[in-house]
Amino acid sequence: MFGRRRKRSEDVVEDSRPDDVTSEELAEESPAASDSAAESRVRLEPEPRPDGPWDLSEVRDPAEGRVDLGGLFVPGVEGMELRVEVAGDAIVAATVVLRDSAVQLQGFAAPKREGIWGEVREEIASGITQQGGVVDEVQGPLGWELRAQVPVALPDGTQGVQMVRFIGCDGPRWFLRGVISGQGAVQPQTAGLLEQIFRDTVVVRGESPMAPRDPIVLKLPEDAQMVAEGLQQQDDDRSRFAGGVDRLERGPEITEVR
Repeated sequence: MFGRRRKRSEDVVEDSRPDDVTSEELAEESPAASDSAAESRVRLEPEPRPDGPWDLSEVRDPAEGRVDLGGLFVPGVEGMELRVEVAGDAIVAATVVLRDSAVQLQGFAAPKREGIWGEVREEIASGITQQGGVVDEVQGPLGWELRAQVPVALPDGTQGVQMVRFIGCDGPRWFLRGVISGQGAVQPQTAGLLEQIFRDTVVVRGESPMAPRDPIVLKLPEDAQMVAEGLQQQDDDRSRFAGGVDRLERGPEITEVR
């Protein structure tokens, strides 16, 4: 089932969204920055991606086994739910929910020959630390990632902690960020399928001029159907993707959760 919800300012993902500031602009604003700080912001060329995520130019048929969201082709797997998330009037993220785990996927424009994941990790870690959270930078199955304990307000008004993993990959003129939550963050060894979904995602950057860190806008599938909030499926509780990646059914439903 597709779901659609508006992003709130207090959401962890929204708080960690890369801002639209380039290294060059930071350098202009802080000409007296130390050499070590400048070195930490050096952008290296994106590393090879032999196992994905993929650029549109690298895949023969991106729609095979994937859902076309315009800026992203998201793999479909058995038992998954797919939700799109809105910022203003634009769809900017897709979240794959698989049992008790989820991975949010969001693409951004990036410089042609420079990766930004190193900088983004620093910014996310700084933001979470300022909220009172704890962040560890580790080498995971997808490369360098952040494993964070983020303070959250519980339904009863008390404070709790949410485990979240931030993963990322630099591509040609784009950057793909993933946010793994649920059991896949609490026990990373159980997140293999979510990690594979991240690897097998295809990014469509397009040729239009975009400033670095501008979000790559997504769209609903042409055959998507809007369903009123709270409406439950009456006749069939199975996922629209119950057939697996080779037997995706048409007509996914969209639920908007405010």
